[in-house]
Amino acid sequence: MRNYDLEFLKKFSMVIGFLVVVTVGLMIGAYFVHKQIPPEIDPAVAQRQLNRIAPVGAVYAGSTGAASQAAAAAAAAAKAASQVAYGGTLDGAVIFDGLCAGCHKSGAGGAPTMDQAHWGPRLAQGKDTLHKHAIEGFTGAAGVMPPKGGNPALTDEQVIATVDWMLGNLK
Repeated sequence: MRNYDLEFLKKFSMVIGFLVVVTVGLMIGAYFVHKQIPPEIDPAVAQRQLNRIAPVGAVYAGSTGAASQAAAAAAAAAKAASQVAYGGTLDGAVIFDGLCAGCHKSGAGGAPTMDQAHWGPRLAQGKDTLHKHAIEGFTGAAGVMPPKGGNPALTDEQVIATVDWMLGNLK
């Protein structure tokens, strides 16, 4: 072999050796970086852990604690009662104009408009069924009625008063 061939092989071997060292370095670096990523936790294992650390019971503080709980329940009930829709009015016209008119005047969502023709089959079911569907909601072939007209703050009495007002004002 000639001298320049040996020189080429020597330099080429050095380049290949350098690339091997860089490759091994990158592999070692990737190994350490990968070790820093936390392993994925199985949802079943996480649920078992939550079940193990969940409280078993509650503390009973005697009559003082019971009185405090009763006072808190009464305060929550009073707050809920103060947040009744439309100020708790039983005037069906007010509730209809504020909530029901959007669908029952235009017929949106298959809602029956305020004329006898649309209400005939529904009236045949009876007022109790209409009240139940208005309170609990109903999905039928003709359309959808959300529970309490889509306002859960309405009381059952307000919904019944509004349905009765609507039935009394059909054209």
